[in-house]
Amino acid sequence: MEYKIDASNKILGRLASEAAFLLRGKDTPAFSPSAISANKVIVTNTDTIRVTGKKEEQKLYRWHSGYHGGLKERTLREMRAMDSRKIILHAVMGMLPKNRLRRKIIKNLILYKGEK
Repeated sequence: MEYKIDASNKILGRLASEAAFLLRGKDTPAFSPSAISANKVIVTNTDTIRVTGKKEEQKLYRWHSGYHGGLKERTLREMRAMDSRKIILHAVMGMLPKNRLRRKIIKNLILYKGEK
């Protein structure tokens, strides 16, 4: 099944939890935690997503390059300027189970910056 979510003026966490719920297939009576759902979630208008409080300046995305002193970080504002789709992808990935199914499930998430 295909679900379409318009992200304009929606709060990031609430949108991500809704997308993760649908991607896992928890909306169907035949839900099984070990099976991959055939649900596809299409999110449009990722540029207009909202966050509450001071997260725009205070929320940090961190990763390490593997080299000494290689800790990199960006704020949510910088990530939005680069690619707003990565913000939603990161939020949804954090709400999926941390196992081998996550890489397969996330392939059913389709993100668009504008309306398609």
